[in-house]
Amino acid sequence: MLGRELRDHLALESSQASVYDEPAAFETFIRGGGNIGLYSATSFALATVYDDRAVGTLVDLGCGNGLAVAPALRIAISPPTTVDLVEPSAEMLEQAVEAVSLAGASVTARESTAEQLVASLTGERWDLLESTFALHALEPSERTRVLRALRAHVGAMAIVEFDVPDLDHASPEHLQSLAARYERGLAEYGDEAQLVAQGFLMSVLVGQLAPSAPRATWEQPADRWVEQLRSAGFGTVEQRPVADYWWSPAVLFLAT
Repeated sequence: MLGRELRDHLALESSQASVYDEPAAFETFIRGGGNIGLYSATSFALATVYDDRAVGTLVDLGCGNGLAVAPALRIAISPPTTVDLVEPSAEMLEQAVEAVSLAGASVTARESTAEQLVASLTGERWDLLESTFALHALEPSERTRVLRALRAHVGAMAIVEFDVPDLDHASPEHLQSLAARYERGLAEYGDEAQLVAQGFLMSVLVGQLAPSAPRATWEQPADRWVEQLRSAGFGTVEQRPVADYWWSPAVLFLAT
C-alpha cells in the first residue's frame, strides 16, 4: 500500500504543497484510526495536569481544531477558566474557539505561529502552556529559541510529542522504520487510506526525505525533548506515558 501511495503522490507533483493544504484529509486523519484513542488519552493526560497544578490560566500553542484541549477542559475537575488559543490556521482556530467556549472557558483567539507569538509578547503570563503534536513542526534551533522566549511567560509547560526511534537520518534502518510505521498507519484507515495518504501522510513522508520538498516535521526521541526543555531554562522535566500509537509512543513532558 505504501509503495503505491508514494508513487501516486510523486506522480501528481504535489510534494511542494503544505501538508495542511487539504483540510478534509487532515480531519479524516486525526478523527480516525489510532488517533481516536490517542487524542482521548492526550485529553485525559492534560486534564490530570490541570487538576494537579490548579491551572487557572492556560495557553494552547498550535491548538488545531481543539481536539485535545476541549475534551480536557470537560474532563478536568477544576479546569482553567481562561484559555488563550494560538493557531496559524484561521479555519481550525475558529473550530477550536467554538469547542473550547462550549466547554465553559473564557477564550482569546490568536491567529499566529509560535514565532509570531513570542515576537508579540509583552507582560503576558499563564499558569500553563500546553502544546500537543505541534512543536515538532519547528526546526530544532528555532524551537529552542521559542521555548526560551516563552519560559518567562509561563509557570510550566505540558508538551505531548512522540518518542521516535533514535536512528541516523536516511540510514537503511531509518528508511525501514519509516516504511514499516507508515504501512501500519495507512492500514488503519481502510477505504479512506488514499485520502489520508495523498492529502496528508505522503507529504509528511516526502518532506522528511526529499531535499527539495518542504519539511513539516523535526521529531526527536524523548531524551532530546528533555534536553531541549532543560536548555530552555526549565529545571525539572517529568515524563508521563500517554498512549501507544502506530507511529511511536506518545509522551507528556511536564517542565517546571
